[in-house]
Formats: sequence, structure tokens, C-alpha cells
Amino acid sequence: MVQAWIYNASDPASPRAPHKYTPNRAVPLSTLDSLGVQQWTREQTTSSPDFVDKIRSQRGYVNTDTVCLSREKLPDYDATLQKFFTVHMHEDEEIRYLLEGSGYFDVQAPRKEGEEDEEWIRIALTAGEMIILPAGMYHRFTLDENNFLRCMRLFKEDPKWTPLNRAPELEDNQYRRAYVETYLKPSSSVQAA
Repeated sequence: MVQAWIYNASDPASPRAPHKYTPNRAVPLSTLDSLGVQQWTREQTTSSPDFVDKIRSQRGYVNTDTVCLSREKLPDYDATLQKFFTVHMHEDEEIRYLLEGSGYFDVQAPRKEGEEDEEWIRIALTAGEMIILPAGMYHRFTLDENNFLRCMRLFKEDPKWTPLNRAPELEDNQYRRAYVETYLKPSSSVQAA
């Protein structure tokens, strides 16, 4: 099952470390749901594509590809992981189905009323789990300390991956505005379990 917690930004460890508070500040899946993050877990089987085919059909995904993130397979490994960890958004959904390995998506939590510091929710994913981040949501990605992940990416059109790095002018982007209007409310706060 997908796990999530408040990211401890004061932890000086590598971004690939868990960055948990002590005690951990777990985030219930209902909070992810309220932010538009959808997730599924499926027991890994070697020959049953029905799980992915069902999601593809329901959501209109017509193309897929598979990527492997490891020091051996990814050119410019460290620079590429740094690029993935730069806060960005997309103008379409980001959907990933993990086939092997593990990693973290961090999503921006709603600001608590009266507070200016932003919090991040770290979402840990392992093989057999699928996640969809909505268009317009600020997020970042990194591998965990295992430094390996193989995943399927799904697309509604031709495969593309166009990150828009966070910048003040993105607040006027129609996809960002739609995300904020739909999911972020001024009085929202992150619920820890």
C-alpha cells in the first residue's frame, strides 16, 4: 500500500533518504485524495496486464513506454535525478506504474492558514503501485536509497514529458489555475495520522 508522510526538510541527508520526522508524521491516503492524487496497489504478477489495461481504458491512455532509472542505465544519472527533483508541474496528468524498484514523489501540501512556509508530502512507491498526479500540481521526484526503478509511463497522446519548473508566471497557467481552484483551499491543512 502506498505510504505518505510530511517531508522533514531540516534533515540534511540526501534527497533519496526517507526524510521522516521522529516520530513520523504519517499522512492518510484520504489527504492525497483531497489533493487530487490517485493511487492503486496491485499484487505483482508476471503475466496479467488486466490491471493496467483497465486503468488505460477508464482514463483514455493510448500510449505507454517503460523507463529504467539506475546509474547503469540512465545517462547523466546525477544531473537527471537533480532535474527530476526540481519542483515542477505538467499540463497533463503524470501517471506511473512501478514495475520494479522504488522511489519518492513529493507533492506540495496546502499551506496552513496564516503560515507562509510550505510543506511537502513524501509519497513512497514500490513495485506494483500506480500513482496519478493531476495536471497543474507542483511536485518533484527522486529515487530512494536503492537507486533503482523501472516503471511504465502512460500517456493520453504521443509519449511526452514536459516539465514546467515552478516560477511566478506559472500561477497564471490555465492548468495550474484549474488545479488550485479544484484542490487547494485557503483554509485547508494537511491531516497527519
